[in-house]
Amino acid sequence: MSDVGSDEFDDERGKLGEYDGGRNGAGERHGAGRAVLPNGDVYQGGYESGRRHGQGTYCFKNGARYVGDYYQNMKHGHGTFYYPDGSKYEGLWVEDLRQGHGLYTYPNGDAYEGEWLHHMRHGQGIYNYQETVSKYKGSWVNGKMESAGEYIHSNNRYMGNFVNNNPSGPGKYVFDGCEQHGEYRPAEQDRAEGEWGESGSPAILKWIPKCVTELTLWTGTHTSCAENDRASAEAEN
Repeated sequence: MSDVGSDEFDDERGKLGEYDGGRNGAGERHGAGRAVLPNGDVYQGGYESGRRHGQGTYCFKNGARYVGDYYQNMKHGHGTFYYPDGSKYEGLWVEDLRQGHGLYTYPNGDAYEGEWLHHMRHGQGIYNYQETVSKYKGSWVNGKMESAGEYIHSNNRYMGNFVNNNPSGPGKYVFDGCEQHGEYRPAEQDRAEGEWGESGSPAILKWIPKCVTELTLWTGTHTSCAENDRASAEAEN
């Protein structure tokens, strides 16, 4: 659904809708006021020179609601949006878009807290899965898990790089007292004749274990098993 309020009737040009509140010398809505729009939406809060400005509450006829800052008719600053499906976003807005740091709680109980850009998860953030009590912590690009990150579970965690929401390439599973190094590769899949080179279903990823070592510090880059062996030998000497 759209979370942008209606601007079409929120003025005096069409003599439509209802308004009760302050005005400036030019007759424009100015200061505190309450407007009932012809489409059923209701806004109560600040105005400046005829536009929603400052603190305000916008109630949509479908049950959605925004409470927060406005700037020239746009959600801008800090605000909370309550969606009709039960989800909620609380955080920063820039020109009607979720942008900056914010917390989004989804209808199924999942929650994402971190950075946003143009309405999408973008930057560093943590996604908590309600059903499994697991979480992803790391980098996001255009709404997807990308680059360095980690999946944290109750009894282990996976640390590595992600591409298009999936682990990709070298990484490691960290357990209590040890860690298993390896890498994720696309699994070999049978194809019918003539399918080579054609786009098919998403690749199935397979974890290829390499070695088990003592716990090491994760720096966002993969350390080979041989490098771990050398480091252990140097420590013993």
